[in-house]
Amino acid sequence: MHLDEPPVDERPIDEPPVDEPPGSARPGDGPTDLSAVREVSRAISAAHLFIHLAPESAQEAAGLGVTDRGAAYLAFRSAAMGAVPWQVTLAAFYNFSPRAVRAMAGVWDAAPPERWQAARFRAAGRAMRRVDVPLTDSHLAQARSLIDPVIGGADYAGKVLAAANASVELPGDPLVALWQQVTVAREWRGDAHLVVLADNGLGPCDCLVLHTATGGLPTALVRATRRWDDAEWAAATSRLVARGWLGSDAVITEAGRAARERVEVETDQHCAALWEPIGAAGARRLASLIAPIGAAFTVAQTRQAARGRQDVA
Repeated sequence: MHLDEPPVDERPIDEPPVDEPPGSARPGDGPTDLSAVREVSRAISAAHLFIHLAPESAQEAAGLGVTDRGAAYLAFRSAAMGAVPWQVTLAAFYNFSPRAVRAMAGVWDAAPPERWQAARFRAAGRAMRRVDVPLTDSHLAQARSLIDPVIGGADYAGKVLAAANASVELPGDPLVALWQQVTVAREWRGDAHLVVLADNGLGPCDCLVLHTATGGLPTALVRATRRWDDAEWAAATSRLVARGWLGSDAVITEAGRAARERVEVETDQHCAALWEPIGAAGARRLASLIAPIGAAFTVAQTRQAARGRQDVA
């Protein structure tokens, strides 16, 4: 799933929206404005995704006896589903090749899913505290007052990863508990996105080729982690050329960009119902409350890169 950069919310996180008390939700006032759905979805994604690159995740996986990053990613993300065979993870993740997901064979022998889930929570908590995520008890309570009715009232039909994560008992650490609720919302959109991809005839490799062509994801990273081979990547490219979404030089066309945006808009439309319990104002307020999570990691990464440049100099 790819979302463009979110607009900046100029309100301080302590300041509630105009005419809205902090953390208030208006039942039935659904976010008919899809820009609110897009805004909160971007914030949800940014607040969740650090877990996949944080060194704490690799450390926790090594503690369970798994040092391969691909296998650890697959185990951490699918642990909520239980000790499922790799084929189930492949189905739920959609855009990974079978050869990539086969790498997780044996992870449940190294440690059962509940230990992987506990390790994931430890990694999330350690990472967020390492970068000093600036959320006070008040901010956490406000965010939970908004996201909890969303997660509690969601329709999980066909939402496999979201439903699995919603079934996980929340940890006692309030910051990590909020992060897990964010994870449920993130996987809910992801599950909805797969339906849209299928409806638009974009198979597991095709959707990656189109996405990388927009510049939204680095091709080298996608090829290394999803592990579609040269023949499969070329076949997907040919299918997109035939549809007019890529040119003969494999460069995305205007029709391709429009198709990619249509997929995102249709995903927003699917997700509108998810945010109905708190309405557009509540969704935007939640986005502003959780924005410091992703921002803290961005700052930490910028500082680390600057230190690296100084060391080289």
